[in-house]
Amino acid sequence: MQVTAGNDKNRKLTSLIQGIIAALPLSIAVIPWGILAGSYAIEAGLDIIQSQAMSAIVFAGAAQLVAVGMIKSGVGLTSILLTTLLITSRHFLYGMAMRHQMSPLPLRWRLTLGFLLTDELFAICSETKQHKFDRWFAFGGGFSFYLIWNLASAVGIFAGQQIPNLDELGLDFAIAATFIALVVPAIKTPSILVSVVVSLVMAVVCELFHVPAGLIIAALSGMSAGMLTAKLTNEAHPNKTLLTRPGDDL
Repeated sequence: MQVTAGNDKNRKLTSLIQGIIAALPLSIAVIPWGILAGSYAIEAGLDIIQSQAMSAIVFAGAAQLVAVGMIKSGVGLTSILLTTLLITSRHFLYGMAMRHQMSPLPLRWRLTLGFLLTDELFAICSETKQHKFDRWFAFGGGFSFYLIWNLASAVGIFAGQQIPNLDELGLDFAIAATFIALVVPAIKTPSILVSVVVSLVMAVVCELFHVPAGLIIAALSGMSAGMLTAKLTNEAHPNKTLLTRPGDDL
């Protein structure tokens, strides 16, 4: 029994470390974005505690930047909540995609991993090719990303007080770079390529013509185009589950 317990602890630790390593490149890439989020919060008039709490509680880069901009402009709370809901609505799709892997877990694990679920964590989930869900791998990747995001935000909070016009240093490019790093490795079939191209074109068109809810329109257009392409070409879809490791039966 002692040997089995020791092996089990070693397996958990190994999975945890593997998750951290898998998320590390994306965690590093998001550092400028976190710095920008922290500095924007200070510029919007939030104090240090409020600024850090936003990164710790909201934990959503794009939503934080938009919300801070709306706070700075004096927009009401209802409008801020509705806007951030639209921006983060893609997480509903992430949750649906991972439902079969997450639903058997205890409530504490579902709540924890649900909170840590980001674009980055979903990306490393989608890259796995094993056959059994590993919560420790997921937790390692998600929690390490959470820590780095909050540390980067703290740097931005203090830098925003000391360095004027921090937003002019081009840190916002990290936002585009991060999503490019997420999307490009996922383009493995013609339908996904079509989906990405259509989403990109629609997003640009909606931005140029100031179309409300452009993000949602672009996403739905891309998904529809991808599904249509897959049907027309009889594209085979590999039966692949998310974020898995063998032997995690806890």
